[in-house]
Amino acid sequence: MSISVEEQQNNPLHGLKLEILLNELVDYYGWEILAVATNINCFQKNPSIDSSLKFLRKTEWAQEKLEAFYLYKFKHLPRPSDSQYDLPPRQRLIPLDQTPGEPMELTVQLLQTLNERKAERAANFRGNSRGSSKPRSARPQRSSSRPDNNSQSSSPADPWAKFNAEKK
Repeated sequence: MSISVEEQQNNPLHGLKLEILLNELVDYYGWEILAVATNINCFQKNPSIDSSLKFLRKTEWAQEKLEAFYLYKFKHLPRPSDSQYDLPPRQRLIPLDQTPGEPMELTVQLLQTLNERKAERAANFRGNSRGSSKPRSARPQRSSSRPDNNSQSSSPADPWAKFNAEKK
């Protein structure tokens, strides 16, 4: 797959240093909104540009999360296709007809409501995918398929008793 120069240059992250990206986001949104929106701890307690940059440079997942926030919330680009979603944000191809828009207006309360909805959907998804809405403690226990080895030489207190008895 050949990438044209125009397609790569259409990505707002092309040629953008992490420090400039972070400064733009902090100037527009502030530390509190960044902390709630990205759920990255370096933005929560005593945040600073230097400490955040140090963490982001060492932690690839956090850097990708912040870059995705920059593309889809700050630059307000449409969501990527499934094939592009698998790539890191810096390597994604932005079609030439898509241009960055105005930044989304975010508040802490709005982000907290969105996070609560995400958590609810995730809990419902996990609960439905198992096929049972009952908690584990309420489900009947399955009988074990392992043979019952209740010999006189082994006891539940000493797991090595049988081995030691055979060794003698």
